Amino acid sequence: MIINGNDRLVVVGASLAGLRAVEAARKADYRGTITLIGAEAELPYDRPPLSKAFLEGDSGEAPVFCTEEYLRDELGVDLRLGGPATALDVESKSVHVGDDEVPYDSIVIATGSRPRTLPGASDLAGVHGLRSLADARAIRSDLREGAHVVIVGAGFIGSEVASSARKRGAHVTIVEAQPVPLFRAVGPLGTAVAQLHRLNGTTLLCGVGVEAIRGEGRVADVLLDDGRVLPADLVVVGIGVEPATDWLAGSQLHLENGISCDSTLHAGAEGVYAAGDVVQWLNEMYGKRQRMENWTAAAEQGAHAARNALNPTDAKPYSTVPYFWSDWYGSRIQYVGIADDADDVEIVEGMPEEGGTWIALYRSGERLRGALAINGQADIMKYRTMIARGKSWSDAKDFASTRRVRRLERVG
Repeated sequence: MIINGNDRLVVVGASLAGLRAVEAARKADYRGTITLIGAEAELPYDRPPLSKAFLEGDSGEAPVFCTEEYLRDELGVDLRLGGPATALDVESKSVHVGDDEVPYDSIVIATGSRPRTLPGASDLAGVHGLRSLADARAIRSDLREGAHVVIVGAGFIGSEVASSARKRGAHVTIVEAQPVPLFRAVGPLGTAVAQLHRLNGTTLLCGVGVEAIRGEGRVADVLLDDGRVLPADLVVVGIGVEPATDWLAGSQLHLENGISCDSTLHAGAEGVYAAGDVVQWLNEMYGKRQRMENWTAAAEQGAHAARNALNPTDAKPYSTVPYFWSDWYGSRIQYVGIADDADDVEIVEGMPEEGGTWIALYRSGERLRGALAINGQADIMKYRTMIARGKSWSDAKDFASTRRVRRLERVG
């Protein structure tokens, strides 16, 4: 199938979103050429394991999604890895990769994000961010039993690294500048989620910043802005990410906290769509603009953007109830919805200070706005469905009560 001469699809970013874009195009019976451009030499790989199983285990194998044969032979992809896109020309409809120009009829941009850094920290050995496979390999080579590990930032990446480091027998301290960890992600219950650190022997210091990361050639300690000094054999900086849009300067695309797109993931220029961490789009589910940095959104947006790019006259909005998960110390943390405008939060099952399973609901007016579950895999997606259907707060409370009673009956 080729619609209106759309016979050249280019996907920039050999990421999860990029791979799903390629697969969705072929599933839609698209028979034109597909070119996949990736900055790294690696085949598309799964990023969540980099801060979890990859650091904990002995295998250095990349957690790739697929083989090169699958991409080239089964999907018919012109695979161009190891060289980043350097510019986009929307007038000539071409992507610059070094000295080469790759023409397109439609394009999906899925270049993801890059980690924020601390000034001067990159000059010392033993100081790392974590975004790429190369980053994860560098961290793992420095991670050993008995090492003093300092993690700057108590977000999900930092917390996952802390969990992996504790499993490897390291002494771990997390430094978080905000008074409440994870506030942007889960609101005031960030402190409750962070109880998992205390229960598993990780020291969490909140409301304090980093003055300097010090050492001679290699990191030796971390000076905090309150004067405390933390010994450090390894420092991991996890203070968030920025959308990778530098290469799009001068492209005429609107860049504001990512590539600004409409509800269909269209970036404004003819044939240009975006997906994953790099896109800020209008989520009609909430009537607000969002940029989501999670696995689920990347996978869904990649496929959606490709379908719309290939058939723009019938483009469908991408609207969703956000969902993310994270694994710490053998516990699964899951969140659905948004937390930033909740009027109230109520724990409806369990007690955070005891660990185990607990569930909290977020209310906005008389509507269910979000749900947080620790080891509550059997319930969380039901709450996601309730949010999507506009269920009321009382509906959610009734459901929580019914589920709790049934569990008690099974135990009894």
